[in-house]
Amino acid sequence: MTEVTNDLMYELMKRMHHEISELRQDVSEVKKELNVIRGHMIGIQTDIHNIYGILARHDERLDRIERRLELRELAEAQKPFDHNS
Repeated sequence: MTEVTNDLMYELMKRMHHEISELRQDVSEVKKELNVIRGHMIGIQTDIHNIYGILARHDERLDRIERRLELRELAEAQKPFDHNS
């Protein structure tokens, strides 16, 4: 069995210090990447919210158009509008 000396302990401590330093750098990089991903997700959520708003406005416009077409059909003595053709 090898003898535990101060030099051996010093070398082990240096190696541990180096590895811990590398781990800190890796964790820092992961945090930065997570923040970038978080920013992209917020942008995607904003885009989806805007798309829902646009779809809601189009839905309202289509409802108004359909109501006007039905009123026009009632006022005219014509065959009702066929939605399938």
